[in-house]
Amino acid sequence: MSVFAPGESVPRSEDQRLLTGGGAFLDDCNAEGQAQAAFVRSPHAHADIVSIDPAAALALPGVLAVLTGADYRADGLGGLPCYDKCRRRDGTPMEAPFHPALPADRARFVGEPLAMVVAETVAIARDAAERVVIDYAPVPVVPGSGASPAIHEAFADNETFFAVAGDSAATDVAFAAARHVVEQTLHNQRVTANTMEPRGYLGSFDEATGRFTLRGGVHSPHALCGQLARDVFHLPEDRFRVVTGDVGGSFGMRGAVYPELALVLWAARRLGRPVKWVASRSEGLIGDDQGRDMTSQATLALDEDGNFLALRVLVTANMGAWLGVKGPRSSLNTLNLLSGVYRFPAKDISVAGVFTNTNPTSPYRGAGGPEAAYILERLIDKVARETGLDRISLRRRNLIGEAAMPYDTGLGLVYDSGAFGAVMEKALALADVDTFERRRSESRARHRLRGLAVCNAIEQTARPSKEGASIELDGAGRITVRIGTASQGQGHETLWKQLVCGALGLSSDCVEVRDGDSDGTISGGGTFNSRSAVCGGMAVRNAAEKIIARGRELAADRLEAALADIEFSDGCFVIAGTDRAISLVDIAASAGGLSEEAEYSSESPTFPNGTHICEVEIDGESGRVEIMSYVAVDDVGVELNPLLLAGQIHGGVAQGIGQALMEAVVFDPASGQNLTGSLMDYAMPRADDVCSFHTGSHPVPTALNALGVKGAGEA
Repeated sequence: MSVFAPGESVPRSEDQRLLTGGGAFLDDCNAEGQAQAAFVRSPHAHADIVSIDPAAALALPGVLAVLTGADYRADGLGGLPCYDKCRRRDGTPMEAPFHPALPADRARFVGEPLAMVVAETVAIARDAAERVVIDYAPVPVVPGSGASPAIHEAFADNETFFAVAGDSAATDVAFAAARHVVEQTLHNQRVTANTMEPRGYLGSFDEATGRFTLRGGVHSPHALCGQLARDVFHLPEDRFRVVTGDVGGSFGMRGAVYPELALVLWAARRLGRPVKWVASRSEGLIGDDQGRDMTSQATLALDEDGNFLALRVLVTANMGAWLGVKGPRSSLNTLNLLSGVYRFPAKDISVAGVFTNTNPTSPYRGAGGPEAAYILERLIDKVARETGLDRISLRRRNLIGEAAMPYDTGLGLVYDSGAFGAVMEKALALADVDTFERRRSESRARHRLRGLAVCNAIEQTARPSKEGASIELDGAGRITVRIGTASQGQGHETLWKQLVCGALGLSSDCVEVRDGDSDGTISGGGTFNSRSAVCGGMAVRNAAEKIIARGRELAADRLEAALADIEFSDGCFVIAGTDRAISLVDIAASAGGLSEEAEYSSESPTFPNGTHICEVEIDGESGRVEIMSYVAVDDVGVELNPLLLAGQIHGGVAQGIGQALMEAVVFDPASGQNLTGSLMDYAMPRADDVCSFHTGSHPVPTALNALGVKGAGEA
């Protein structure tokens, strides 16, 4: 019997299907009678829409409709939501601007969809889109924070929210008494996910039932049903179904509520036939939500021995032209995580979100955690340079100790567990930091520069949220697992099989996993914030335990024994102290199958953490950077599948290298034009840009869930 079990490095079971053409991505999904959509996108970063003339487009044979913001408004549709609750600088609640999927009055960034063409074929739709004539009246562009005019009338200074944490007065006192005060200003540049599979959606509407179905890659099928129902269409939630299918990557990008996904459903209802849209690569580069884009001013106060006394940070976060459904989340996470793994007796942290004429920003892998680590670790290194204190000793001296757990950071988070010092020491040993100076001298002899960086990072993952799962076991031993998560390539199918097979003692060959379908489970939080292993894993575990509990009752009856005497192991129920047994499969067969469902709600986030050490060599003449070694030691709690974990870490490191060395979305400051709208201009890391990674682990199980796991996907 091929039994998967938690803790084993089990290869991904879904790869055979995906690598041999058996995937079901959106391009593999078509509906009978479907039409194709294309979008007319704004060439201006800021312009009033004077008029839209669709006549030439409608005259093209095969064109079914040209839909505009006026049509959208006439049908009474609502706006795309922002669910983050924020406040203005004066303390009043922030009200997000009304965000129509098709604006009727003004374009606010280059690439914003302004009209939708629906035709019989993709080629006709794209040709027709080029024939739609829009008369624009350009408005001065707001390329960055602090500029004018107002992008939205209710936000005259373009500041959308202002959040604070810590104790400003205590921080003032600590700074006044400090021996050393070091300041820095950093910009964490804007990036885009640029997923392997571009975004796309297929919308359909059943006239008989009045029900919509959306197919395409999203993070949270259940949540999206509610967002579409409440905010856009003003209909009951049960009128919507969302199905993801296979998804080729996300990293946060697919978590947004995009105009296009609402518009294909709207067009399907208007036309009485399914409507499909798939972005081109260049369309994604100017139309997708983007990430990062924060400027920070940070100041650290220390005493004469290098003890941290106080930290003050002001972050200005570029929200783009609109607030995404979780637009402010990354910057708010940065605010919460700016204690890092260190003791700061006093802190004064503030975050300002600002509107600009650029794409909306949304959570991107790590969603505020990498930004916080970047601020802190760069600041500590600058302290070391300016004071002459050793940078590693500075970190050792100020790390939060294991004995301090649980540790209240004073910024709204309580770390439940962690061995930050042990993790760092293991990484330092693996990276052979003690002999770095010898390697640096060898590089100098070859007229090259050599550098080494140490970074400690922590994330908050699996924030309080609900997840649902069900398990069905038929009489032939076949198991169907349904869960509310939505994999984008993380290997969930393998993980759910491990949990189910480990609990029930059955073969993985008999397990089928179905996820990413809002009709599949009673509830579902989805896949984001590294929550799947915690929330999804616990929901699967709880459903499996309910299967065992029900089976134990039936086994006690079949074996004519007291319930307390029935033990379960390796797929069988046994009367304790005897050889009388009956298998779980036989119990299911006699009962006509067993089926249970369960929900799990996390009550507190988990806090995975790690130390990463990178060593590089630079050719002084060409400027080429070569990564010589990269060591990562992480604490993600109990490791359910070390092989999957290594893959997550490798991917996260590669993404970090991409941003550090080459990735950046750049806008022309005068016109707001995206200057990196193709892969000729937006550089992505390739295999020869990275090195082999040396990963280690120091798991400290969390007591916040029965599995002991902390999220790992943020890496």
